[in-house]
Amino acid sequence: MFLTSKRRAPVARLWLTGMVLSSALVVFSGQAQALEPEHEIRRLMLATEESVSAGRWSEAGEYLNRLQTMEGEKPADYFYYRGRAMLQAQRLNEARSALEAYVSRVGAEGQHYQESLKLITDIEKESKATARALAEGDGGVKEPVAIIEPAGGEDVQTLKRLYLAKSDREALTIHLNALLDATGWRKDKTVVRLDRPADIQYRVTLNDSALNIQEIRREIDGTTVRTTSSLPVYGVNPQPRWDCEPAVGACWIYDPRDGSRLFQLAQNQGQVSDIARTLGRLIRNLQQGSGGA
Repeated sequence: MFLTSKRRAPVARLWLTGMVLSSALVVFSGQAQALEPEHEIRRLMLATEESVSAGRWSEAGEYLNRLQTMEGEKPADYFYYRGRAMLQAQRLNEARSALEAYVSRVGAEGQHYQESLKLITDIEKESKATARALAEGDGGVKEPVAIIEPAGGEDVQTLKRLYLAKSDREALTIHLNALLDATGWRKDKTVVRLDRPADIQYRVTLNDSALNIQEIRREIDGTTVRTTSSLPVYGVNPQPRWDCEPAVGACWIYDPRDGSRLFQLAQNQGQVSDIARTLGRLIRNLQQGSGGA
């Protein structure tokens, strides 16, 4: 009986130790969650600022990721520091989106306004250099890009039957515009009403060997501004790049000529991927001349 008690004693001590540790973890967890969201956001912002100032980018990224998942209004500086962190990681498109969000929120009175403008200009230059490198087949490009593959002929035939189109080109154009209509960008992302058009929409038409892209912007006062640009297809890469930036709730498709933004769309990766794929098919079709109609 005595031996049995001695054998059980270590087990009891282990069980008691586990209970103490569990209780400590519960208390610690309760303390970690004690701050209300507005105070926790402020705490994480202070930690982010300190990490960025010290050049501890990995640590800053962790704080920013925690901030991104939190509910509640984030201060404008969040977008500035996010832009800095994304730039450090060579994620140029996300960096530009975040810095632009900062500038739009603070205006010229913001503490980091001037620096943000300079960084946006630097990013623009680097993005154009990246686009040129891609066009020249440079394998040393650091920024990840979303690449699409040319679709098979059977997909285009399906679109022709769906839209009762007379040609591949007509079917692709109709399909592209249908996708663009469904993926318009809206300032208010909380409620999407089908009877209210998006704040930014696009319409694509064909003109010989070029795409005519009409951008339709609806201003706050209800007025509509329409601008049209032309995209010649010869000599451009028929694999448009695209990406999405959750921090600002938007996706972009980039101009294959210089890497600038071509379409600003709602944050829907599946639809944006389909738009980029269809745009690439249409560009390739036009590059083939009359034989691709």
